[in-house]
Amino acid sequence: MNAAPRKYEMPKALAGLMLAFVVVGVVSFLHTLKIDEQRAWTGFLHQYFYWLCLGLGGLFFTALQHITGSYWSVTVRRIAEVFSAYLPVALVLFFVLLAGSGHLFEWMHADVVAHDHLLQGKSAYLNKPFFIIRALFLFGVCFTLGYKMICNSLKQDETGDAALTLKNTKMAPLFLFLFGWGFTFVTVDLIMSLSPHWFSTIFGVYCWAGLFSSTLAMLALWVLRLKRKGILAGFVNENHLHDIGKLMFAFMVFWAYTGFSQFMLIWYGNLPEENFFYLNRIVTEGSISWLCISRILMVGHFGLPFLLFIGRKQKRNEIFLMCTAIWYLIFQWIDIYWLVYPTFYKIPVFGFYEVGLFLGFLGLFVLSVGFRLSRVSPVAYRDPRMEDALHHHQ
Repeated sequence: MNAAPRKYEMPKALAGLMLAFVVVGVVSFLHTLKIDEQRAWTGFLHQYFYWLCLGLGGLFFTALQHITGSYWSVTVRRIAEVFSAYLPVALVLFFVLLAGSGHLFEWMHADVVAHDHLLQGKSAYLNKPFFIIRALFLFGVCFTLGYKMICNSLKQDETGDAALTLKNTKMAPLFLFLFGWGFTFVTVDLIMSLSPHWFSTIFGVYCWAGLFSSTLAMLALWVLRLKRKGILAGFVNENHLHDIGKLMFAFMVFWAYTGFSQFMLIWYGNLPEENFFYLNRIVTEGSISWLCISRILMVGHFGLPFLLFIGRKQKRNEIFLMCTAIWYLIFQWIDIYWLVYPTFYKIPVFGFYEVGLFLGFLGLFVLSVGFRLSRVSPVAYRDPRMEDALHHHQ
């Protein structure tokens, strides 16, 4: 039997700082709500979707390791599992988002739909009750199948029953199938339907690529932190870090591939019902225009990290991996900002409100993950594939 790793204890100073961030986020949201409701709800949606993807990504990563029978990830899988601790918070915040949905989605206004033939044709899908049902479907999949896989993993820490791994392997395909549908619905509902006249058949894949690459970046940060504190000593080595880095690089490239594929098809088609999405994002007005943001996104989310992170040594260097992970997370945040804000603003807006709300959501995520991690073993140390993971056979 493998020895249990040292438990993680969330530092009181860190917990206090994150709680302060939550207060800052609440205050900045309420203050902006009084003076500019549109900006308040636009920023809330931006942050909500960004952090929701990280919570969902933890479950996706977990299911992916089970369905592939992965050995290398056994020592880091538990970290991804606890990302899902944020999802109950996200469910509560979804109902907060519903309160401001009228400021975000024009299709929720009956008078607008009554004078728009296209929205009338989409009303069977774009309506508030069905919108809520689709969101609850995704949360339901996560809270049942997703959490069941995690419960089996935690139970295995106590019993060492290898059959629990087999159960998760059988459960993972169903979870991933339903997750794929549910997450696509949510990306269409929360982001694409901000411009209900626009459509893209690859949009769900584009958002998923961002979800997975940013989840891997967050996983790298938590693994590096726990490794440096000695909690993962003997469980994680440079080979595990290299594998996380390889996946980060691969799905950064995949994100660029899907983004270019979407743009290329719309560009050469040049149809008015499609191209306005990109026309809104190449506007040159303002000292920092949307065209400038678009160029920064291309270089920062793909061009520069592709050149700097392509080598083997960089992926095995803890400092470089940490910096790259932070870089990924920053540019994924910018990507979602680029998806949301141009719908409502011809010139990019950024200030105390965006920073304050970001800190608020950051506090909620770190508190959720940190407190959950302090209650469980940071490593699934009685997984039957642990010996292979330690020796990195596969």
